[in-house]
Amino acid sequence: ACAALAIALLTSAYTSVMKTPEIKHNPAPKQRYAITLAVDGAPGPFDTVTGFVEYKVANEACVPLEPISGATIAPEQKVPLTFRSAGGNTYTATVYADLMQDEDYYGLGICHWEVVAASAVLRHKAVEFSPAIFRKDIAAQHAVATYFVKGDYSSDTPRNAFGTTNRDLFQPPSRNDLFTVTLTAREDVP
Repeated sequence: ACAALAIALLTSAYTSVMKTPEIKHNPAPKQRYAITLAVDGAPGPFDTVTGFVEYKVANEACVPLEPISGATIAPEQKVPLTFRSAGGNTYTATVYADLMQDEDYYGLGICHWEVVAASAVLRHKAVEFSPAIFRKDIAAQHAVATYFVKGDYSSDTPRNAFGTTNRDLFQPPSRNDLFTVTLTAREDVP
């Protein structure tokens, strides 16, 4: 009888699906940052410049264990980021570090959200160039330069070029065949 009860409980746990709560946006976010994107040395203009901000719950204790794996998977959200032309090869966007609503979503305590990164997506033909600025650099109001190979700009092969923040990975003379996309964060007090 005990074995049957244990199997029934175990089967119930494995077959139940954890409900994903409705994640809410903070109705009055205050931690605002201006993100400036500057392109230097690209072979030409980009077809589109878009982006997104990634958020994740920082304290996993507020999230229940997955029924089958027993793992804790912190919720994540991606929110579109609109870059506006500021003239020349410069674009600006606004990021709210506190955009996601801290709340008790699972009945296990308040889930606290944090920014993971703000990413840009610069598209030319079939290639997407994807620089990012991460939470620590946003909070510290740093500039992050990402280096891309100029030859990728004219490629007809669909792909994503992530680039690198370490220019030393390129040996001379190939360092002359690079362009940069710099993302800079600045606290933007209204």
